[in-house]
Amino acid sequence: MSIESQRNVAATIGVPVARRHIFLCCYQEKPKCCDWERSVVAWNFLKLRLKELKLSEQGGVLRTKANCLRICEGGPIAVVYPEGAWYGQCDPPVLERIIQEHLVDGRIVEDFLITAHGLNP
Repeated sequence: MSIESQRNVAATIGVPVARRHIFLCCYQEKPKCCDWERSVVAWNFLKLRLKELKLSEQGGVLRTKANCLRICEGGPIAVVYPEGAWYGQCDPPVLERIIQEHLVDGRIVEDFLITAHGLNP
């Protein structure tokens, strides 16, 4: 794959218009923070809701499944950038709040926040 081809893919998935990026711990090789099945349900919910709300692709929100986010309890774990907000207990009801309150409205969801540490460019 050429760099130009990769740039085209990046444009297609919405990298140039992204305002936020959510990573979700799922499909773990060795599940520790939650059951494997629970993480898959959470991922499928996140993916579907972002599509339904037209937030994925060119909608300004990128999503990435991570094998492990290294907080190996109280999962599924998610982190949202650029705010660097780390969330626990990210089952579908919590993900819905993160989507609506944080990804859409820009407010950190304090009820499920583990910690926040934004990365400065």
